Amino acid sequence: MPKIHAASVADHRAQQRAALLEAARELLAEGDAAKVTFAEIARRTGLARNSVYKYFPDRGHLLTEVVREAAPRWTRHIQTALAAAGDAPEDRVAAYVTAQLMMVRDGEHRIARATADEQDAAALREGAKAAHRALLDPLVAALRDLGDDDPALTARFLQGFVNAATTALEAGGDYEAVRDRAVRLAVAALGGLAPKAQPG
Repeated sequence: MPKIHAASVADHRAQQRAALLEAARELLAEGDAAKVTFAEIARRTGLARNSVYKYFPDRGHLLTEVVREAAPRWTRHIQTALAAAGDAPEDRVAAYVTAQLMMVRDGEHRIARATADEQDAAALREGAKAAHRALLDPLVAALRDLGDDDPALTARFLQGFVNAATTALEAGGDYEAVRDRAVRLAVAALGGLAPKAQPG
């Protein structure tokens, strides 16, 4: 049994599991899921390779869990940005778009979009679905507060601007130029939700 560096066996296992996930996250952030091997994870964490199997039965489970565990961190980042933006609809939408594109710029998005073979891609997509749903939650809540009668649908449309901007950044677009245009388009789209004036 390995030497315990925590208050209990449960704490030790939690620490070891967190270290394995962090090592996998770092490898995915480099953009290639093929680098996430149990041998490399073991090397980076100082564990024996067979110890990795005590926490994850295979690579698919490990990759899925990395993305799932990243979702709360991404959501907190967006919630913090929205809270700092105030109550104005335009400011909150701008903060939402900007917060996501900052994560793209900083490499977080590569965790869910790492180059992978079909089996790995399926595992990453499974985790990414939950992550993307969680990312929409703060925007849906903000739109609901603003009186939107279908905030979930509006959030998906606004997310489309973020997705397009992400593609532009991944293709080498200038961060500030892409961000500014995406923010302007998303904010302008709110105008389409304004109640139409009734003829007198």
